[in-house]
Amino acid sequence: MELTDIEADLRKVLDNYFDLVEFPDDGLFVVGCSTSMILGKWMSTDSSLPVGELLYKVLNEYANKYHFDLAIQGCEHINRSLIMKRSTAVKHNFEQVSVVPAMHAGGALSVAAYEALDDPVEVEHIVADGGIDIGGTEIGMHVRFVQVPVRLTANEIGDAHVVALKTRPKLVGGIRALYDFTDKNVDPNRRG
Repeated sequence: MELTDIEADLRKVLDNYFDLVEFPDDGLFVVGCSTSMILGKWMSTDSSLPVGELLYKVLNEYANKYHFDLAIQGCEHINRSLIMKRSTAVKHNFEQVSVVPAMHAGGALSVAAYEALDDPVEVEHIVADGGIDIGGTEIGMHVRFVQVPVRLTANEIGDAHVVALKTRPKLVGGIRALYDFTDKNVDPNRRG
């Protein structure tokens, strides 16, 4: 698998996602990734720093283009902690934890992010507005409730399947509840 092919696949996935999802400005986008799965190997068996570096470069480019904060999920060996800019952690009031990602305890994308960031921190729990999971790393624990699957047409990066999530506000109430504030035919002052 060539790096140029991996980059093209990632760009297709991200373009597809942002064409389908109106992602909030200053929202938080989480990415879980197995570079081993991208390369057609089993998770954690063939981590690739060059692949991780390429992925982080492109993800950071999209974060700047679409004005969102980026959180990179590490693997289970660091309890799926996430690396991000210190300013992102402070802005979202996330509690920092002490761990430095390594190739087999965090993964290649986490290591690449750690090395690329000027002031990286790891946090254990976040509430993201959406994200992508490359290769079955399970990002759902980090995405705000209510999670909504995004049906991508571009859903592979290399040999890894990609699952995408977005969120929506909870629909609360019953048959009398209104959910669309833009409906001009509904009297917002109606009672029962």
